[in-house]
Amino acid sequence: MSSSFADTILVNANVVTLAPGRPRAEAVAVRDGRIIAVGDAATLAEYRGGATVVTDLGGRTVTPGLIDAHLHPIQGIELAAGCDFGGVTDPRRFFELLRAEADRARSSAGDGWVRGWNLDYDLFRSLPMTAESIDDAVSGLPALLLLFDGHTALASRAALQAAGITGARTFTDTSEIMVDASGRPTGELREDSAFDLVLKAAPALTTAQTVDRVREIFGQLGASGVTGGCIMDGNLASLDLLDEVDSTGGGLPLRIVTALAHNPGYDEDRTRSYLAQRDRHGARWRGGLIKLFNDGVIDTGTGWLYEPDSQGDGLASFWQDPTEFERVVRRYSDAGFQIATHAIGDRAIGTTIDAYIAAGVQHGRAPHRIEHLECLADRDLARMAAAGITASVQPLHLQWRKADASDAWAARLGPERAALAWRVRDMLDAGSLVALGSDWPVAQLDARIGMAWARLRRTPGNPDAPVFEPDQVLTAAETLAGFTAWAAEAQGDDDLGRIAPGFAADFAVWDDNPLTVSADELIDVPVHATVVNGTTVYRADDAVLP
Repeated sequence: MSSSFADTILVNANVVTLAPGRPRAEAVAVRDGRIIAVGDAATLAEYRGGATVVTDLGGRTVTPGLIDAHLHPIQGIELAAGCDFGGVTDPRRFFELLRAEADRARSSAGDGWVRGWNLDYDLFRSLPMTAESIDDAVSGLPALLLLFDGHTALASRAALQAAGITGARTFTDTSEIMVDASGRPTGELREDSAFDLVLKAAPALTTAQTVDRVREIFGQLGASGVTGGCIMDGNLASLDLLDEVDSTGGGLPLRIVTALAHNPGYDEDRTRSYLAQRDRHGARWRGGLIKLFNDGVIDTGTGWLYEPDSQGDGLASFWQDPTEFERVVRRYSDAGFQIATHAIGDRAIGTTIDAYIAAGVQHGRAPHRIEHLECLADRDLARMAAAGITASVQPLHLQWRKADASDAWAARLGPERAALAWRVRDMLDAGSLVALGSDWPVAQLDARIGMAWARLRRTPGNPDAPVFEPDQVLTAAETLAGFTAWAAEAQGDDDLGRIAPGFAADFAVWDDNPLTVSADELIDVPVHATVVNGTTVYRADDAVLP
């Protein structure tokens, strides 16, 4: 008889363990937030004690808790403000929504600023990306609208004035205030350093409002089975915010690994302050990760390429001095940090691999990782895998592609390079560890949508939609692993991502099996409950878990 009685035993379940040697089970025993046994109900009966709660799941499927390997839930609060323009490509509908948002901004509930996000570049095929194009619709109010990729913004004249933007400026990265022939700002702002000037002029949420919004976002993650995530932005204030959430109101409802973002031009004092945070952590969050950028995005010509794009762009590093990037990588790597680098264009990816190999790929908990990898050249595919660098990819970013390749991404790259898009299958076959995520607020927060895109490479629920690079689709099992076991390995956690004795009791209970339903059906499969450390953090209305 076991001397370690379980707090809870789940029986009559279809358990997908992702554990070597026992891929399936029908019962799980949990004690003090850890899994102590996996097997069948008869075998696990020895773990029953007088206080053990036995829950019949009625045949529902249990998987390891999902881990979103790349998202921005704190920065996203600031960026995903106002009207969500997702999917709007008709200028008439755009202006209708923009005027409604301006009315709200003028109301007693508004703050006088017009905000919006998730704009599609397609809008600006027929509209100029200028302040004058939106000034009338916002009635002269300050307005800041973010495009879907989070790398470009459009500001109204009043917003430019509020931010003190009167002309071009020189930044320490490739950020740019676009100006006309006379040097007057057009309203288009490329990359963070440029549009941050306007964000700083806009009204900010209070700490209490921000905490509430963070809890709301984390709650939405739990509703799709997510038990953890890797935050790809941060500063010292965001660590303080995580401490605040973690220590109040029941604490963080999921596990978080958070990065500190180091940008070009950061001085020695700031670098040392970041170095001092390596081991900072809370009950359910930890740091130890540095986020770097090595380029921007293909769509606006700021993705760094081996050869220029169709408009002659793409030949500039995000860093004015690319050797500074290499020095920063080595500095943090030597200090024991894991490094995650945003690299979208093929040259950005290749030079990031170079920097990692020069610095040593693994220091601290886990190997360094590259984020996005939207255009990976053949020359770098095998050597990335051989070096042990993790590929952190978001296949659902394919949703902005067009069948006729008229989207800005494909048009700039041309057909030959566009065929190298999001090469997830090639990365796996080459031997790379692949972790999957959403990149919210760039793409949808619901993990089921991201899983469906990885399996389909087309719009879920629309079998007639174009399939982009069908040879790169993932199987259902690979997709689940990318959101669980592989994502855990990518962040250096050897007790997450599987259902096995000794692992944390982080799991999702599904009304159907995400491995056997079609990817089109997956987006509608209800998550019955989500459990973190043995505690239910999300439950459906009819949930049997307490």
